[in-house]
Amino acid sequence: MSAATGIPLETLASKAPEAAEFMRHFSNANRLMLLCFIAQQETAVTDIQEALGIKQPALSQQLAELRQAGLVKTRRESRQIFYSIADGRAEAVMKMLFRLFCDPEAKFTDQSLSAEKTDPLTESTQTSLAGAAHFARIVPTA
Repeated sequence: MSAATGIPLETLASKAPEAAEFMRHFSNANRLMLLCFIAQQETAVTDIQEALGIKQPALSQQLAELRQAGLVKTRRESRQIFYSIADGRAEAVMKMLFRLFCDPEAKFTDQSLSAEKTDPLTESTQTSLAGAAHFARIVPTA
């Protein structure tokens, strides 16, 4: 059992492959930039292409993978296709990554990242994540 959460280690181990597959989608710099851009607001494909400078074939491929993974969704308006975040977990990860890597005001220590001190998820995000896998940092006991 994880001392930090009280969740049985077997549960954590059974969810690890799902979490690893989910996180794989964030491991490509282009997909990460796409998610970061889309997470800010619903965005048209043409705006994404213009802002990020990703050529159309690569953009289509990366967006298709994010769509297939269920991380983004589309909405068509006339000839335009708009993208938005479809998965609350992806939104939570993007908020956390922004805080960790992009927020110039953030000053982190190991202690400031602990669940007791700082919760990077808003209440609405936590609600949308109900039933999602929970993972904990396993700290060996002395």
